[in-house]
Amino acid sequence: MVLNVSGVLLLGTCVFLFSRKDGLKGSHATVCSLFGFYLASTGIAPGIKAGGQSLASLLGGINF
Repeated sequence: MVLNVSGVLLLGTCVFLFSRKDGLKGSHATVCSLFGFYLASTGIAPGIKAGGQSLASLLGGINF
């Protein structure tokens, strides 16, 4: 649950910054959001989730 909320906040912040700094239009952000929403209901969603979790564990294991 914490990873999901953190991911949503991170991606939401990226979309906000892209819309302010790089000229991402609201319609583009909406299309990307809808694409993610519909992609989550397909058969590839468990693979995407597993990839995200492995990336998060990889990044969490990095020591500075």
